[in-house]
Amino acid sequence: MEWLEQHKLPLGKWINRFVDWLNVHAAGFFNAISDGLGFLIIGLIKILQATPPLLLVAIIAGLAYWLHRSIKLVVFIVAALLLIINLGYWEETLETLALVVFATIISMLVGVPLGIASAHRPWLYAVLRPILDLMQTIPTFVYLIPTLILFGLGVVPGLISTIIFAIPAPIRLTHLGISTVPKALVEAGESFGATQRQLLWKVELPYALPTIMAGLTQCIMLSLSMVVIAALVGADGLGKPVVRALNTVNIAQGFEAGTAIVIIAIVLDRLCKPREPTQGL
Repeated sequence: MEWLEQHKLPLGKWINRFVDWLNVHAAGFFNAISDGLGFLIIGLIKILQATPPLLLVAIIAGLAYWLHRSIKLVVFIVAALLLIINLGYWEETLETLALVVFATIISMLVGVPLGIASAHRPWLYAVLRPILDLMQTIPTFVYLIPTLILFGLGVVPGLISTIIFAIPAPIRLTHLGISTVPKALVEAGESFGATQRQLLWKVELPYALPTIMAGLTQCIMLSLSMVVIAALVGADGLGKPVVRALNTVNIAQGFEAGTAIVIIAIVLDRLCKPREPTQGL
């Protein structure tokens, strides 16, 4: 046992050298990504904050009614967002919303094609599965350190860490949805002369859409769960008052900011859920 401990593999040193090498030789690449993503996120935040709060609430309520045709849902969303305004966390909520929106869009744009490709190529999923397991199980603070070194302090390392944590959900659920398409449906499409692209868009994706949408909602929830951790590396939003409340043992502030996070999670979940015939809350 002592011999095994004395001959420790320098795994940490290898990772450290690799990150240092990236930081030296690919600094321009990571700086470009940081500047580009930072510009887009900050631009979206400024647009949202420039919009009058009541107008933005009305737009979200109108979107909810258009998607679900539910007066109950609209009343709930309006009341929930007005509560956030009343608590004084509207600007922080918009900053969190921008982070979650960007993390979800990037995760879905990358995750859905990877899920489709891995469903059609079992060897690819065999390669991806241990990587996805690692991304979901490794403590978030571990990969927060290299992202902070590579992308600097601010919203971008928080966004990258959020994507790493959230992207396995759309990949796995897209793979599940495409893999469970009944063979009879695929064979029926092939018998009518459908190409592989036509099978994908007209047979597989429509059948797998509910599962893919479940991946979307999971991605949103996982992104919101990273809000507090992203605040530790300089990301603005509702995570900052939570961290501040933790440092000062301020129960009231922590509960109010946490309530705002829960409200945003519920609102986004209800908006993204498929429309039901008898839609309630």
